[in-house]
Amino acid sequence: MPDQSPPPPPPSTPPPPSLAWRWFTGLAWALVPAAVTGGLVWFGRAYTPDYAASFFGSRFADAQHLKADLGTALLGLAVLQLLLALAVYGVLPVPQAARHRLATGHRVGGLAAFLVSLPIAVHCIRAYGVATYDTRVTVHSLTGCFLYGAFAAKVIVVRNRRVPGWAIPIVGGVLVVAIALLWYTAALWDFNEQQVPGF
Repeated sequence: MPDQSPPPPPPSTPPPPSLAWRWFTGLAWALVPAAVTGGLVWFGRAYTPDYAASFFGSRFADAQHLKADLGTALLGLAVLQLLLALAVYGVLPVPQAARHRLATGHRVGGLAAFLVSLPIAVHCIRAYGVATYDTRVTVHSLTGCFLYGAFAAKVIVVRNRRVPGWAIPIVGGVLVVAIALLWYTAALWDFNEQQVPGF
């Protein structure tokens, strides 16, 4: 006699996320960076600077020179990151088999750039806060705060499948431009006897 038991129920699927949640996850890559940038600007404006703050044992002009050197290393890492990204996305002629290794190198390079930037940023906040007494300093201070918002955006964009694919190269390019602008308004300014065109 054939088995007359009912067929098993189909596996339950989770309910679709609410419209509000979909909007939030879709916009997180813009909202979180804006919050990070705004928080850093607020803290830097509220903090009382300590102009004698040490940077790896150096102070005042010596600290500026050391930060200029480290900022140049950061710019070099940013350029390397850009080249690796272009290779991974096939813009530069690289064998397909090498792209996985280059993608790993890109992730490691991003972490290295973030770590190199941290001591510079910490000293800038400690010694100067977010200063706005002239155009160059204002651009440098605000770009420095924005950089960490852009770092947050990059992490969210890479890990969030709801973000459109075109957002990854845009956020990566914004990071490179921000680092180049920081270098121009501080490291190059220091190397060039405290003057740069446009400021």
